[in-house]
Amino acid sequence: MTLSDRPEFEIDILIRDVRWAEACPELEGLVTRALLGAVSAFCPKRFDEISVLFTDDEQIRNLNGRYRGKDTPTNVLSFPAGPQPAFASEGGMVMLGDIILAFETVQKEAQAQGLDFGAHMTHLLVHGCLHLQGLDHQNEAEAARMENLEVDILAGLGLGNPYGRDVL
Repeated sequence: MTLSDRPEFEIDILIRDVRWAEACPELEGLVTRALLGAVSAFCPKRFDEISVLFTDDEQIRNLNGRYRGKDTPTNVLSFPAGPQPAFASEGGMVMLGDIILAFETVQKEAQAQGLDFGAHMTHLLVHGCLHLQGLDHQNEAEAARMENLEVDILAGLGLGNPYGRDVL
């Protein structure tokens, strides 16, 4: 599928922690590129909107504890909207779901791995978008499929392999 084959969709961006905009002045453009890249490469579902929340470790830890039973911060959470059209908004828009990123964790990971902050964030947005579309990494086969897609999508965006190794 090419970008021209994909119907347009809206991206709702909410920045709850100003450090995101400070660390990545081109935040909105990177979000758009990452999500368009992911949707262009893999999009089995029809939808009109994706929501992205940029927050901090405290809020994501609370969400991770509440919805996944893990009382710890994480880099990214994805919450698919669920069966369609039950989750269509008042205007008839169909949500794919929500992607939530935690500033401190993303920043620490980027620094520890010697990665550009924007590149690491782009990878996590692609990863989260694939989760919204039903992909997961609960076993080796699922993980290999998802990682290969991520590597291909990121290459299409001009970014290197985030895993630093060949994937299957």
